[in-house]
This record gives sequence, C-alpha cells and structure tokens, in this order.
Amino acid sequence: MSNTAGGKNSNALITRIVFAGVMAAIICVITTFRIPLGQSKVHFANSMCLLSGLLLGPVWGGTAAGLGSAIYDVLLGGYSFFDALITFVSKFAMAWVTGILYQKWVLKKEEKSWKENLLPLIISCVLGALTYVALYMLKTWLFKLYVEPVPVDTIPGIMVAKLIPSLINAAFAVVTAPIFFHAVRPALKAGGILKQLETIK
Repeated sequence: MSNTAGGKNSNALITRIVFAGVMAAIICVITTFRIPLGQSKVHFANSMCLLSGLLLGPVWGGTAAGLGSAIYDVLLGGYSFFDALITFVSKFAMAWVTGILYQKWVLKKEEKSWKENLLPLIISCVLGALTYVALYMLKTWLFKLYVEPVPVDTIPGIMVAKLIPSLINAAFAVVTAPIFFHAVRPALKAGGILKQLETIK
C-alpha cells in the first residue's frame, strides 16, 4: 500500500511540475501580445495567471504565474532582475489568492454542479485579480516616490493613468479565466490529470 501511495504521489508531483512548466511558458509567451492604453498596456496574461491558480492551486499555480511573468520581464521585456522579482511576487500573489480561495470554497466542499460553483469561482478570480492591481499600484506609488522621483503633485495623475488599464486587465481576466477553466477542465478530468492537480495537501 505504501509503495502504491508513494507511486501515486510521485506521479502527481511530476504532473504538477510539468503542468506548471507548461503554464509558465504559456504566460510568458502570451504576455508578449500587448495593446497600448494610456501610460500602460493591456494584455491577456492575467487570465492565464488566474487559470494557473484554479488548476494548480495556490503554491504551484502561484509559482507558474510568477515564473512565467518574471521570465518575460528578463528575457523579452527588457526589465531588470529587480523588476522581475517584483513581478514574480505580485503575480504569485494573484494566483495564490485565487487558488487558495477556490480550494476553500469549491474543492473542499461536496461535489456540486458547475453552475453552483460558478459564483465562488468568479469571486476567487475577482479577489485574485484585485490583489494584483493593489500590489501593482503600491509598486507604482513607491517607485514614483522613492526610486524614480517625480513631483508629488503629479503622482495622483500617474496613479489614475496606471489604474485604468490595470482594472481593464483585471476585468478581462475575471471574465475569461472561468471560461478557459471550464473549457479545459473536462479534458483534464477525462485524462485523469485534474485529479492529480487538485490533490489538496
């Protein structure tokens, strides 16, 4: 029995590592597709970060989201390692909040229909997306105040200019992540992958 359990745990670990790597790669690539909006850019990577939290849980999903975004910053975005570290933390937090709430509100409850699970799923995504927006705005405020000093009276305008596309990104992610989730979940469940990904430790 112990050998069997150990084999199952090993398979689940390998599945999580591979799937996390795939999600990180997807997030890195999809971040390259950006639409300029004001002083910022709208992109579709945040929905993939939320999806990572839903599919992989808080730790693995957060790692995939943070790693994929940080790799983009360093290799493709032209940002410093310090910027990439901040990106990793904020994207990790985004997927972590989504994953931990989804596990608490959906996975640890009795099996329900997807319609009954839809509201807690959306709320998990909303709070995850808002976590990232809050951290991004905090970073912007601190950078403009201490790292890249600008006149204090210009900071509110800069914050608003950054907040608008951030909220648009968040809204798009909240709408699309549940759609992607329900699109891929049946295939993952049929292949036995979902059970390994949703194992609660």
